[in-house]
Amino acid sequence: MKILQFPIVRICFWLILGIIAAYYCPLNINYVFGLLSISTIIFGYFLFQSYHKFEQKKAFSISLYFLFFAIGITTTLVHNDTFRANHYTHNTTNFESNHLITATVIEKLKNTTSNNRYIAEITRIDNKIASGKILLNLKKDSITKDFVIGTKLKIEEQLVRNFKPNNPNQFDYGKYLETKGIYAQLFAETSQLKISTHIDKNIWYYTSTFRNKIILNLEKSGFKKEELAVISALILGQQQDISPEVLRDYQYAGAVHILSVSGLHVGFILLFITFLLKPLPKNKYGNFIRLTIILISLWLFALVAGLAPSVVRSAAMFSFVSIGMFLNRETNIFHTMLVSLFLILLIEPLFLFDIGFQLSYIALFFILWLQPMLKSLWEPKNKIVTYFWDIITVSFAAQIGAMPLSIYYFHQFPGLFFVTNLVLIPCLSVIMAIGVLLMILAYFDFVPLFLSKIVELSITFTNTYIKWIASIETFVIKDIPLSFSLLIASYLLVFTWIIWFMKPNFTKIILAFSSVLIFQLLLVSTNWQSENKKELIVFNAKRNTIIGERIGKEITLCTNNTLTENGFEKKMIQSYVTANFCEINNPKPLTNTIYFNNNKILIIDKSSIYKNTMNPDIIILRDSPKVNLERLLSSTKPKIIIADASNYKSYITAWKQTCAKEKIPFHSTYEKGFYKL
Repeated sequence: MKILQFPIVRICFWLILGIIAAYYCPLNINYVFGLLSISTIIFGYFLFQSYHKFEQKKAFSISLYFLFFAIGITTTLVHNDTFRANHYTHNTTNFESNHLITATVIEKLKNTTSNNRYIAEITRIDNKIASGKILLNLKKDSITKDFVIGTKLKIEEQLVRNFKPNNPNQFDYGKYLETKGIYAQLFAETSQLKISTHIDKNIWYYTSTFRNKIILNLEKSGFKKEELAVISALILGQQQDISPEVLRDYQYAGAVHILSVSGLHVGFILLFITFLLKPLPKNKYGNFIRLTIILISLWLFALVAGLAPSVVRSAAMFSFVSIGMFLNRETNIFHTMLVSLFLILLIEPLFLFDIGFQLSYIALFFILWLQPMLKSLWEPKNKIVTYFWDIITVSFAAQIGAMPLSIYYFHQFPGLFFVTNLVLIPCLSVIMAIGVLLMILAYFDFVPLFLSKIVELSITFTNTYIKWIASIETFVIKDIPLSFSLLIASYLLVFTWIIWFMKPNFTKIILAFSSVLIFQLLLVSTNWQSENKKELIVFNAKRNTIIGERIGKEITLCTNNTLTENGFEKKMIQSYVTANFCEINNPKPLTNTIYFNNNKILIIDKSSIYKNTMNPDIIILRDSPKVNLERLLSSTKPKIIIADASNYKSYITAWKQTCAKEKIPFHSTYEKGFYKL
């Protein structure tokens, strides 16, 4: 692959390694700056040597890669908000009691069923200057409207650290928030707030005002609510108002990426601006004005869309393409992609851990690398057929690249993605072309009925088509297990076979078959480990008791409650089942005793009936039994007491104190999450 010959490839590789090292193994900042200083001195020495001897040795290359490895570590720590001395995480008392917290709303998030959610920037805690972003959860009521971005609030409450997953193989939302620079949450009611009349008018305030004015004018014009939510996502990057049903349809149809502003959307913006600037003369000054307007337009659009990782990537890449065109230089698109990746990670290293950012770059790489080969398989003479053939080849190239990563994160694959794109891409062309013009006019309080109806009907047609594709659930493959090792093996498989297919020879076919063998060995090893594992899990399910007995690949659930198909408990258990390559047997009702792996387990429910003669190793308390725990412990002497989330919290507090007094371990799933034996 010629791309591997680019120096930027190796530089990016070592920069990324440094970012990963800093993220998973945080170091003392003094050691990090020491490492950076040493690597800079070593690189400077070999650079000086190479200039005088007019040759570059391996030592020079090694020193260069070591330097960028150190830069990766340094930039990750420096761009971490906790690097600031006044960050709220440095004072543990902020998490132990109530404080008067002053914060400014900087972003509106999608609401939950019970809370309105915002990202807020702390400015003061009590009378001390503080900093750092938090997730603000305000209990819904019928009075309070959504806050304007820039609104200053005073809240007397306690900060809560991000929750860790309470059940096995659950999505780690706390870790996800940390990649966004959010290390704590705050839960409050609107009655606890003091709202300042002063608005902090920064860049986010103005972009939010811009979006809100457009959306309000479109609402006034009679634009349908569901269609307005989709157009807001497509052009303004706002997905908060999209209903769960519409979002699920787009996921099942393999079109959810359309709702996130990315390269496709930014490309439409570039084409639209280029079309408007055609009258400008094609001389030095005309080209400079054209480039300036294009760059300003691209980054203004990125700002309006909220500077999401995917839109930043697209804006950066198209900016380099535009600059290359202005300089009359033939730009290598791979080189442009890598330079944009390098610069973005220097400025925002934690973008590397954003799922959208990863999928965006891997899909783009495969479109640039694989699509020309797929296109060359057939060259239709009809222009219309060629247009749809291009859509199919682009769709397959992107899907082949993104499929292993998508399955790893979401455990499903939409089989009809290419059928979706055949209709979706032409419709999106119309929606984006007219929609951008409509948005600009809407900002100036002018919404032409003719344009708004075209856009509205196009979105209605698109949603209907997506819903039809999503309804064919036979082609939506769900709950696909894929471990990290199998993910790496999958990409090894994909790369080796594509390289062989592009230019076959004996060495490449050996590598391709070797990748198949490696994948099979890992799959066999994963299955063997799964088949030889035994464990019992007390899940953390609110107001419910669910105990899972796993013998090999089979899990038997013990519960007295019915698990609804789309309920929290069902999804929670399915996450564990999928991640561990297991299957669920028919649930069985809970009994008072369980025998597992030479352990006697006594379950005491609200009836408080149990046998004194059992001498259990483990006692599980459920449904808030009125039991004299001190007497129970003295008579049975168990190894551990477990209280699940079906108990009252006041009971759990009392039991915890009793166990501490009797020096017997106590595990509350409320506090510590699931219990695994």
